[in-house]
Amino acid sequence: MEINETQLAMVNDQVKRLESSDNFYGKKLREAGIKEVKSVEEFLALPFSQKQDLREAYPLGLMTVPEEKIVRIHSSSGTTGTPVIIPYTKKDVDDWAEMFKRCYQMAGVTEKDRVQITPGYGLWTAGIGFQAGCERLGAMAVPMGPGNTRKQLQFMQDMKTTVLCSTSSYALLLAEEIEKEDLAQNIYLRKGIIGSERWGEKMRNRIRGELGIEIYDIYGLTEIYGPGIGISCKYECGMHYWDDYIYLEIIDPATGKNLPDGSWGEIVITTLVKEGAPLIRFRTHDISRIIPGECACGSRYPRIDTIMGRSDDMMKIKGVNVFPKQIEEILADFDQLSSEYQIRISHLDGKDTMRIYVEAVSGMVDFNKMSEAVSEAVRTRIGFTPIVKVVEIGVLPRSEKKSKRVIDERFE
Repeated sequence: MEINETQLAMVNDQVKRLESSDNFYGKKLREAGIKEVKSVEEFLALPFSQKQDLREAYPLGLMTVPEEKIVRIHSSSGTTGTPVIIPYTKKDVDDWAEMFKRCYQMAGVTEKDRVQITPGYGLWTAGIGFQAGCERLGAMAVPMGPGNTRKQLQFMQDMKTTVLCSTSSYALLLAEEIEKEDLAQNIYLRKGIIGSERWGEKMRNRIRGELGIEIYDIYGLTEIYGPGIGISCKYECGMHYWDDYIYLEIIDPATGKNLPDGSWGEIVITTLVKEGAPLIRFRTHDISRIIPGECACGSRYPRIDTIMGRSDDMMKIKGVNVFPKQIEEILADFDQLSSEYQIRISHLDGKDTMRIYVEAVSGMVDFNKMSEAVSEAVRTRIGFTPIVKVVEIGVLPRSEKKSKRVIDERFE
């Protein structure tokens, strides 16, 4: 792990801001007697911050500036527990817009593009972040927000939008509707900037092929500005992140120890210039790795790999630890299956049961034989036998936001 002198100085500015405030992390620093960080070792001794800390700071306990400097708040999109509220200063908003502008530029978007923004507005950071970056770039924003798919398609045609910003779930829904309505000849899209949820290669290929667009992965989370802190380039070999605004580590989620570049682990982020609610060593629970070496695109900004899942989305079935990504990888081996699947976990007759529903690409597939083949593949590679049901394409629910892939009914 390396942290350069400029970044270390920025960390110390954040430490001073926090230490002098009544912020939850400032209290941690004072209790630990930390007023300055002089080396990598001292940085690694700083305590982590986690989402629960942020919840306990509700409503405005994260502020490190006088309230009159706060111009906006946002809240995470989670539906459980106490909300997390993140206050922003004017500089924070400007910095976020500048990062997002870089994202658009990395994706090859210019002021001549028309950008259709489908993520939600309001307390969620997504929609307004996409719009602010678009306006900073000078492109035309078409701020649709989520839902009303028929109107989305109408504007997509009438406005001749060239860039789609959305979740992967909604991009797929739009692609399927365009095919169903035979609208491809009226669509002018050339790029898709997609984020907010993990998505596999099979889903990428469907969206890329059905919409005929270049696809770019965008990364971010509400606690750290929002989407726009990183994006993939045209070479699709990881996401560049803006290391003059954030410092990123990869840790072993079990031990908290730093891992070398190239190793998979949990992303931990420190904000370097944020004013309203700076965070130091925030555990995101997102699983990725730092990609060593230079990118073919020539950008100086470092890269992380595609988000593979979350350290806290593990399921325990019959004593076996399972991640949704493992199931997705198995399904990807079957060309007869589409990208859409759903996992339901139940507790029946004293034992846990996993049911996997997955769509076939056509009705020509023998659903029973395919179900047996998938079930056997899961048993061989993971160690237990699920119930698999193959269904026709389009049967599983589509989402205008994020698709719910795992439904655990054991605790309902």
